Amino acid sequence: MRIATFNVNGIGARLPALLQWLTETQPDVVCLQELKAPQEKFPEQAIIDAGYYAIWHGQKSWNGVAILARGKMPMETGRGLPGDEDDIQSRYIEAVVDGVIIGGLYLPNGNPAPGPKFDYKLKWFERLILHADQLLKSGAPAVLAGDFNVMPTELDVYKPERWVDDALFRPETREAYHRLLAQGWCDSLRAKHPDEVIYTFWDYFRNAYGRNAGLRIDHILLSPSLAPALKAAEVDREVRGRDKPSDHAPVWVELDLGGG
Repeated sequence: MRIATFNVNGIGARLPALLQWLTETQPDVVCLQELKAPQEKFPEQAIIDAGYYAIWHGQKSWNGVAILARGKMPMETGRGLPGDEDDIQSRYIEAVVDGVIIGGLYLPNGNPAPGPKFDYKLKWFERLILHADQLLKSGAPAVLAGDFNVMPTELDVYKPERWVDDALFRPETREAYHRLLAQGWCDSLRAKHPDEVIYTFWDYFRNAYGRNAGLRIDHILLSPSLAPALKAAEVDREVRGRDKPSDHAPVWVELDLGGG
């Protein structure tokens, strides 16, 4: 089973790039972030024509998340992260595909920090930690995939000394991520590439992609029961170098589910 995450940075502008990548790689499940489109503007028919069924949680101009499954409909189990009924931002969606719970997320950026946006980021992170704990306690195999907007260690950021005050790299953010992992989640890319410089995001400015001045902020976390099934974890880096790309590259894992 191949599960991927891809922050498309606008489903309208990036649809051709998304469809090309889907055709080339044929992942079984894809979590998308930053749709930047209202619910009614999601290109459902184009996704169906590519062989996928989708559920999505749109929002005009900002945010937006979706889960795609190849050849079958994801069985939705929730949208919106529990814990704050007043939170209207479209940042979390959850479904079951082939018996695996898939949580697709777009964690807040949080800049400028300190400030209200950073406070929202940390509160959202706490809600994620609580919900992730409930997923583990359910006993079902689970995946949390998406743009976490956190670089966990100095290995995950180009020139870390320049990022010490950024919301994506502040100690509070990294500490929250490590508390999440401490529940038992496996950071799949790091599990397969423990010492490599490996990035998932490159800014559009200052030739960041060409200089490989990147960040690792897109993560796929596996519950303890799935971690032994992890066979590969990679970044489709070349997608970032194509025409009119997202500033993120797709990240994927290959799981051996024993006939799944």
